Amino acid sequence: MSQGACVRCLPAAYLEVLGGLGKGETMEAESAPAGRSLREATQRRLQRFSELRGKSMAAGEFWDIVAITAADEKQELAYKQQLSEKLKKKELPLGVQYHVFVDPAGAKIGNGGSTLCALRCLEKLYGDEWNSFTILLIHSGGYSQRLPSASALGKIFTALPFGSPIYQMLELKLAMYIDFPSHMNPGILITCADDIELYSIGESEFIRFDKPGFTALAHPSSLTVGTTHGVFVLEPFNHLEYRDLEYRSCHRFLHKPSIEEMYEFDAVCTPRNFFQQEFAGRDMPSLKLEPEYVYTDSLFYMDHKTAKKLLAFYEKIGTLHCEIDAYGDFLQALGPGATVEYTKNTSNVTKEESELVDMRQRIFHLLKGTPLNVVVLNNSKFYHIGTTEEYLFHFTADSSLKSELGLQSIAFSLFPSIPEYSTNKPCIIQSILDSTCSVTPGSVVEYSRLGPDVSVGENCIISGAYVKTTAVLPAYSFVCSLSLKMNGHLKYSTMACGVQDNLKKNVKTLSDVKLLQFFGVCFLSCLDIWNLKVTEELFSGNKTCLSLWNARIFPVCSSLSDSVTTSLKMLNAVQSKSTFSLNNYKLLSIEEMLFYKDIEDMITYREQIFLEITLNRKQSD
Repeated sequence: MSQGACVRCLPAAYLEVLGGLGKGETMEAESAPAGRSLREATQRRLQRFSELRGKSMAAGEFWDIVAITAADEKQELAYKQQLSEKLKKKELPLGVQYHVFVDPAGAKIGNGGSTLCALRCLEKLYGDEWNSFTILLIHSGGYSQRLPSASALGKIFTALPFGSPIYQMLELKLAMYIDFPSHMNPGILITCADDIELYSIGESEFIRFDKPGFTALAHPSSLTVGTTHGVFVLEPFNHLEYRDLEYRSCHRFLHKPSIEEMYEFDAVCTPRNFFQQEFAGRDMPSLKLEPEYVYTDSLFYMDHKTAKKLLAFYEKIGTLHCEIDAYGDFLQALGPGATVEYTKNTSNVTKEESELVDMRQRIFHLLKGTPLNVVVLNNSKFYHIGTTEEYLFHFTADSSLKSELGLQSIAFSLFPSIPEYSTNKPCIIQSILDSTCSVTPGSVVEYSRLGPDVSVGENCIISGAYVKTTAVLPAYSFVCSLSLKMNGHLKYSTMACGVQDNLKKNVKTLSDVKLLQFFGVCFLSCLDIWNLKVTEELFSGNKTCLSLWNARIFPVCSSLSDSVTTSLKMLNAVQSKSTFSLNNYKLLSIEEMLFYKDIEDMITYREQIFLEITLNRKQSD
């Protein structure tokens, strides 16, 4: 499955993908029956989940196990602490086993490796007992370098602008999949932490995961979207009309194919007279239609027998030394048309380890012949919220997602009202803002306190911050504060950069540091402004992988407000090209901030904001 930005759908959905709308373009057909049914189905699932929060679940009523993967022990501890808080506050269904499974130390193993590791953890914890369980496995083991406001506490705990208390991605996942466990044979449903699948089917219909092998959801998408996702080559189908829900067999699975490959392997579909079937007697929006589309992936299920086969394979190989993709490496081995050629294609691999091709071939031969069943959801949408760009767009400008999920511009916050006539608005999540604050449309503020006369420019992300005094946050600023525990003392540091900065981009030598950019400015120039020298000591971690992620440029302070103020000074110095020396500060990289993070204090800060808002609301009532 892709990490690229996209929205995918069909009937009002058919119009979007066939019309070739790009990322972020909304449907003019939102008022059509298909769009309305999608919204109503989503709201029904949210309401049902809301009724289950804090209640004990009977057997078969909900998941037996909900497991989240973590990249390392620090992340594991952070996830466990947050799960514990949610259960204590009765924000999740009770009587369910919630687990965090951490990847083994050493080489990165990808979400495929994390899946194998999770299977081993289940076997250790439950023995043969888990062969009767329905299990939800959520991959959340990355460091979220493209949305660093989620780096400390995890993508699966990303706050969403609705609900009281505020929903996070975990609750949304549980709500959207609420109908699955009761129509599922024992097995594992595998999903990622930073995407949202919405769908509508007939009132008497349910998505069933009851076939042997793998079963995957499929969403109609443009061919362009297909180049950054997995694409299903489906077996021929006799029905002429579209149905919201169709059960299909997959001939083969293509991982991030080119458009030429989609045609070559017959993945491209043409409409089955949906004009007559879907829109007879309806007003048609005047959109330019293109006659071709593909079906792309999101989540998938494997039955218990298949999971045990993968576990036996993992036990046999022992330790993984390469990244395995649960989508590219598991699903491409499936279906009668699968061939071994893909195992040698490493164009989509971030790091090519020596044993990768061999490992892929072994997985191919292990899974070859295993069926891949596809649940086609013709009235569905898939949203990805894994980058700063996607996050800002979907939370402030995307009228479709706002309508479907009931997203709010001011969600559980104290802040003067936003004019209703404004279409593009800011988004304020569990924050307290002074009445003299101004937040420009297109920006998101979460878990923060902003004092008098604080001005936030457009397209900013402000997370976990406390700005006491008059301050200007430049447009396109990214400001995220972390609590730290250093030598037993509580400290604070605030990462401040541009929302468009590429924190992952790296160079191998100090002489190439000039190729990095900070807030649109040559990083070398920024270092001059801050009076810092280009030495190996400037970077933490791997000295042949130099990036903004591991650059020691963020000051450590004794208070949260001082931390934000100091980091804003370094940001404003870059913008105004005036000197602000960082020589007298202890400096950390983002990489190091995550190592020292104090989860307990960050949760306490959020809880203090929550209690103050709750008290204020009670007094207002």
